[in-house]
Amino acid sequence: MLYPALTPFASGMLPLDALHQMYWEQCGRPDGFPVLFLHGGPGDGCSPMCRQLFDPGFYRAVLFDQRGAGRSIPRGELRDNNTPLLVADIERLREQLGIERWLVLGGSWGSTLALAYAQAHPDRVCGLILRGVFLGRAADIDWFVHGMRQFFPEAWQRYIQPIPELERSDLLAAYYQRLTHSDPSVFLPACHAWGGYEANCVSLVPQRETIERGGNEYIALPLARIEAHYFVHHCFLRPNQLIEDIDRIAHLPACIVQGRYDVICPPAGAYELSQAWPKAELCLVESAGHSMWEPAILGVVIDRLERFKRFLSR
Repeated sequence: MLYPALTPFASGMLPLDALHQMYWEQCGRPDGFPVLFLHGGPGDGCSPMCRQLFDPGFYRAVLFDQRGAGRSIPRGELRDNNTPLLVADIERLREQLGIERWLVLGGSWGSTLALAYAQAHPDRVCGLILRGVFLGRAADIDWFVHGMRQFFPEAWQRYIQPIPELERSDLLAAYYQRLTHSDPSVFLPACHAWGGYEANCVSLVPQRETIERGGNEYIALPLARIEAHYFVHHCFLRPNQLIEDIDRIAHLPACIVQGRYDVICPPAGAYELSQAWPKAELCLVESAGHSMWEPAILGVVIDRLERFKRFLSR
């Protein structure tokens, strides 16, 4: 289903402030229709496969690694790392590339950031595709930390192992304390456990490659550290902000692609979003979990990118 592998026609590092530099790249047609890809996590970064979602004969695809993630530097940095700054980074990148408006595709945390960005700058967005919706509310965060054990009890048992029993009444705080510690003997076991927990729960059928990637400390450390940072700070959003501010983007066409058996981001959040946003199409994908790379999810995402080509060509 993916387009053939391709090399970016442009890439670079965008200085954001005295501390952060952001990696970005563009793929496909330099004169194509702009589409922005927002990766998950937060803290995950883009992989080369993400380029293959977009028809290189139509789209000018823009991908970047958010603060502290992927190829952006410093890697895993929490200082000056929050949602309003990520939204500002997107606008800075848009201006740097001379793009007027773009289609926005984001999955998981990327859907959170896509909504926050679109609501802050609705005149710069012509449509959205959101996959595995995460609304960043206290209940959504608590589900990740505690609720997923209802479906993956053995993975959750491994997840809590680095935390002494006396500290398990506040797992998130206990993890944050360890993940931000300066001693590798403290933060590495925590990042491995966090990354492994998420990797075991991300697909309808756990995949060995995904689980191995989740346990790789190069991947797991920034992912676990930045996710915990955002979770402890309520994703730097007001309570229920993304639903309450939906009127700012109510006029925009959108598609919400949600796995029926998404354990990381249960479908109830996507359904609530669609109820508040009548112009958005809700696609509940049967026999699918959270990962974008599950065939059923991937097929719908690519199909909606194809449908937007016809809409954007009018």
